[in-house]
Amino acid sequence: MTVPKIEADPAEVGFDPARLARVDDHFRRYVDDGRLAGWTVAVARHDRLVHLTHHGDRDVDTHTPVTGDTIWRIYSMTKPITSVAALMLWERGALELTDPVSRYIPAFADQRVYRGGSALNPGTDAAVEPVRIHHLLTHTAGLTYGFHHAHPVDEMYRAKGFEFGAPAGVDLATAAEHFGSFPLLFQPGTEWNYSVATDVLGRVVEVASGRRLDEFLREEITGPLGMADTGFWVPPDSAAAGRLATLYNARPGGGFVVNKVLARSATREPTCLSGGGGLISTAGDYLRFARMLARGGELDGVRILGPRTLAAATRNHLPGGRDLDTVGRPIFSESSFAGVGFGLGFSVVVDPAASKQLANPGTFAWGGLASTAFWVDPVDDIVVVFLTQLMPSSTYPIRSQLQTLVQQAVIDR
Repeated sequence: MTVPKIEADPAEVGFDPARLARVDDHFRRYVDDGRLAGWTVAVARHDRLVHLTHHGDRDVDTHTPVTGDTIWRIYSMTKPITSVAALMLWERGALELTDPVSRYIPAFADQRVYRGGSALNPGTDAAVEPVRIHHLLTHTAGLTYGFHHAHPVDEMYRAKGFEFGAPAGVDLATAAEHFGSFPLLFQPGTEWNYSVATDVLGRVVEVASGRRLDEFLREEITGPLGMADTGFWVPPDSAAAGRLATLYNARPGGGFVVNKVLARSATREPTCLSGGGGLISTAGDYLRFARMLARGGELDGVRILGPRTLAAATRNHLPGGRDLDTVGRPIFSESSFAGVGFGLGFSVVVDPAASKQLANPGTFAWGGLASTAFWVDPVDDIVVVFLTQLMPSSTYPIRSQLQTLVQQAVIDR
């Protein structure tokens, strides 16, 4: 169990304490007026934790408060961890970013690209080039999610049981084969679409390493970093199960209700290890991961990635150096696509003026389906982690508001 502790006064690292307190004042209202059950926010600068607060309950019905050891479903904040796993294998020569995915998953050979028609009778063309590892890392592979409900190919995913997760009994290897059998939305490398690409990447990690994804993450990332509460599930009869936050769905018109269906998955050992959205974690654990990224791939003497690898991963890799607003498919988003690019597993701010965010160029980030978020600002050397449990993440502008509230508190020059 990793419970973070304050390491410095905000003023010591260039924050105005009164202005930083606006973070708490603002998000406390989210709880007090019934928009969120509870939350945790952690802010570090110059590798020193200066702000850590909790408010509200991890379970409203039992009035159990959020604490430093609360366990949260981080959903797509799993993606940066899986992406780091793939980058580690790239560093070791176990894979190349240009490798065809079919080298690891045969179903990705001879792929077809959707041209038109219905989900039952689609017209397709041959892919002009194979889906490659870097396409998975950047979400430019042409894959999708069943829950988008925006395209006939999404419907094909749902018809096979792939909407939120995989059908019962389907493991990661089988799921990846299914994903390879569906038509692509577009020619690989030409557009961006948020997708199961990181789940497929998780299977590539398994094949390239010869280890199950959970084993690789535990042995190479979460174990060495001391992220003891980060994994794919928490046994229901364990002491840790009592620290698991309840998952809520936003209710039309305001408030929230318990998500009884998806909530159960966190206390069952999964058949399909989702590298795109399957992990649970704590504020302390994820803060250690984010601080490792902020320090160029190393934390407390443990090096996960080389600094040049991390620098490469946090550059914009979208085709032509464009932003998500230009090359991204119009799907739901709680964050601006304008002025934001995408690297090898992270969004990257490329033009703060275009994004209308109070953010520095090069800030890299991602979030999760239950309204969680993190970012690393390499210019001001700031790391922020925000955890809560409300689906969907597009319900409230939490991430943009949090970005502004943290940045306005920086007063040094």
